[in-house]
Amino acid sequence: MNKKYKKVVLTGVFEILHPGHILFLQEAKKLGDELTVIIGRDKRLEKSKRKPVIPEDHRLEVLRGIKGVDRAILGDEDDIFKPIMQIKPDIIALGKNQHFDEDELKRELERRGLDTKVVRLNKFREGGLNSSGKIIEAIIKSRITRS
Repeated sequence: MNKKYKKVVLTGVFEILHPGHILFLQEAKKLGDELTVIIGRDKRLEKSKRKPVIPEDHRLEVLRGIKGVDRAILGDEDDIFKPIMQIKPDIIALGKNQHFDEDELKRELERRGLDTKVVRLNKFREGGLNSSGKIIEAIIKSRITRS
């Protein structure tokens, strides 16, 4: 019986890499044979959230150096589905706190002719500096208390 080779994709900003990101990457890798990480583009992030402090090429370089990441690429500046259409993954892994509507994502993938499973990974590293926001708050607080 031949096991089907599975391609897994996940997306993210990965501006301040922390243990929660590593857990997310490890859990996504378990879902298949090849893990591709799509890094959010600076231009798109400026429109939707805020301008990143760490440039996209730096974030890309860091992700390319992480064990278990088979490939890291920059996303498309205009269409977030463009790299997905090129990769044609079997699975898209979503993190516990990523703000994607799973059903809406599945419908869009089907509309574009992809038979891609969407998996929400619910493992989450509790406590400590487990999010970029908490790390930023801790840095600001430490700078204020030193002044």
